[in-house]
Amino acid sequence: MLEKFKLNILLQGLTLFLLGPACQASSLGLTVSVVPLDSNGGNTVEAYFSAIAPNPCPNLSGLCAVGENCRVYATSQPFSGTKPSPGWCVRQWQKTVPSNFTGTIKLGSTEMYVSIKAGPIVRANSGRLNQPAFVALPPPLRALVNCPRNFYLSVKDLDGDKVRCRFASHKQGECLTCTQHSFIKLDEGKCMLTFTGEAPAGQYFIYLMAEDLIPVPMIRHVTENKPLSSVPVQLSLTVEESNSICTGEPVTTGETPKMGSTLFVLPYQEVQFTVNFMSQLESVLEVAVVGPPELYRVGFTSIASQAMMTMAWIRTENQLTRLLPICFAANSKSLQSEARCVWLFQKEMTTLPAGTELKCDNAKMTLVLPVSSLTNINLAELQLNSPTCPVTYNSTHLTAHIPLNGCGTKTVQSGSELVYTNTLQSVRPYTKVSRLPSLILPLACRIPGVQAKGPLYNVSMPKEVEIFGVVRYWIEIYLPGQGPATQSTRSLRLLPQRLRRGAGLPSKINTTSTSSINSTSTSSINRTSTSSPSTTSSPNTHSSTLATTSYAIGSKINQLDIYVLSNCSIGGAQMIVSNCITSNTSDFAETMPFLNQGLVAIDLFHVIV
Repeated sequence: MLEKFKLNILLQGLTLFLLGPACQASSLGLTVSVVPLDSNGGNTVEAYFSAIAPNPCPNLSGLCAVGENCRVYATSQPFSGTKPSPGWCVRQWQKTVPSNFTGTIKLGSTEMYVSIKAGPIVRANSGRLNQPAFVALPPPLRALVNCPRNFYLSVKDLDGDKVRCRFASHKQGECLTCTQHSFIKLDEGKCMLTFTGEAPAGQYFIYLMAEDLIPVPMIRHVTENKPLSSVPVQLSLTVEESNSICTGEPVTTGETPKMGSTLFVLPYQEVQFTVNFMSQLESVLEVAVVGPPELYRVGFTSIASQAMMTMAWIRTENQLTRLLPICFAANSKSLQSEARCVWLFQKEMTTLPAGTELKCDNAKMTLVLPVSSLTNINLAELQLNSPTCPVTYNSTHLTAHIPLNGCGTKTVQSGSELVYTNTLQSVRPYTKVSRLPSLILPLACRIPGVQAKGPLYNVSMPKEVEIFGVVRYWIEIYLPGQGPATQSTRSLRLLPQRLRRGAGLPSKINTTSTSSINSTSTSSINRTSTSSPSTTSSPNTHSSTLATTSYAIGSKINQLDIYVLSNCSIGGAQMIVSNCITSNTSDFAETMPFLNQGLVAIDLFHVIV
C-alpha cells in the first residue's frame, strides 16, 4: 500500500513537471552570426555569440580556452535590464569554430547548446562562399496572460537570399530539450511568433533555426529548395499575470527608426539616433537594448507618458561582422512595447590606389591622390565635408590640404586615440542623373594617447594671503573737495527736505575704527580711488566748485565724502563696495543702510573706493 502511494506521488510530480512552464533554460536569448573564412575554403567560420543571461550577471571567464582563436567583449557600458525579474545582462564573444559545429557552451551557471550548419558552399552566381543569415537578438520578450500578441524577428542576408525561421528539431541534433509550446505559433516565412495568450504565468523558452534559401520566382514550382545554412536562435518569453487589460503598451513615436532599417557606416564615422516612446497606462521604467560592443546609450528620460533615449556608435577598427543589429524595447511595470531592430552596415572599403599619400601633422592633413587611379570619376564633383574647402587637381595628381579644425573635419575617440576624420566624395546636384561611378574616400588621422609616467603630483589652489599679502582696510571721511581724490568727487543733487544739519564738523575726520560705519567688500582692492557710479555731474566742474567752498561752524552740510581704502600692493586690483550700513551705537544693535548694491540709500554720504 505504501509503495502504491509513493508511485502515485511520483506520477503526480512528473505530470506537474511536464505540464508546467519551463523553469530552467539555456539562456534568456541567444543568436550566433556566422562568417565563413576564405583562408581555408570556408571549412571554419568566425562565430559571433550574443547571449542574454539572468542576474547575477556571469563573468566572461571560461569562454576562451588557451590556444583558441577567441576573444571576449567586455564593454564599458554593458547591456542590461530589470524586466523580467530578477533582471538580465548581455554577454558577447567570438570564436573560430568548424563550419558544422555542435556543442554546449557554459556561461557561468548557464549552459547553452549550440548547433551551426554552415558547411562551405560556393555560390554559382558570384563564385564566393555563401554567407549565412543574420538574426537580431531582441531583449527578453514579455506578455500577459490571456493577451495575444505578435513578435517579429528582424533578419538580414548579405547574399540577398530569402530567410526562413523554423522550430529547432531534436531529431536533427539542433537542441536537447526543445519542446514546442502549443500557445506559440510560428509564421516561418515572416519569422513571426504569435503568442495566443493561452498560457499560465511563467517563463518559456523557444528554440529556432534561421535558414537562408535561394530566391525562386513565384512562377516556378520548386518541389524542394534546400537551405544553404542554418544558425541557432534562442528566445525567452515571460508571461505575467494580467489585470484584464491587454492594450496600452508603450508605442514608438517621433523619429524612432523603423523596424529593419539600415544605417550605413563609414570608417571612423559616428551614427546616432533617438528612440521615443509614449505610454498612457504606465510610465516607462527602462529602454532595454541589445546591440554591438561600445554602443553608447545616453539621455534616458521618462516623464509622465513620454520617454526617450539616444544611442550612438562610432565605427573604429574592429573585427566585428559587417552587419550589426541594435534591438530595443520599452518596459513598464507590466507591459512591453514591440521589440524594434535597426541594422548598422559597415561599408566595405577597397584598398587605396598605389601612390596615395595622406600625411598628418598637428594642424592639418594633406592628401595626394594619383588622378590615373580615378577612372571615370568626374574630378569637378569631388569635395570634402565642407564644400567651401578647395580640392585642387592637375593632369597627374589631386591635392587637398585639410585643417583639423575646419573643412568639416570631425573628431571621434577610438579607445585611447583621438581620430580626426573627413571624407572626399562625389557630390552631384539632385537634378542630375549620371551613370558615372562616384567616389567615397574616408580620411582619418589618428593621434595616439600618451600615458603620463613619473612621480605622483598634487594640484592645490594658493591661499588669498599668498596672492595679495595681508590686506588692511580703513575708512576716512572728508568734506567735499578736501579728500585725497578731490578730482573725482561729485555732489549729489539733494532735495531741500532731505538736507541734513551738521554742527561743529572738522575739515577732516579720520576713522580707523568701524564703530559707526561698516562696509562689505566683494572683490579685490585697488589703491586708486574712483568715484561712485551713482552720480551724474561732471567731475572736473564740480570739484572746482567744491575747492573754493568754505564751511562755517553751524552751517548746513549737504554732503560728506567717505573713502574706503586698502593697502593692497597688487597693481590692477579693484575693490567693489556693495553694502554699507550705519548705526548710532557701537554694537550695531540697530543699523540703517546708506549704500545697498551700489545705490546710495541716504543722502548724507558720497562713497568713494
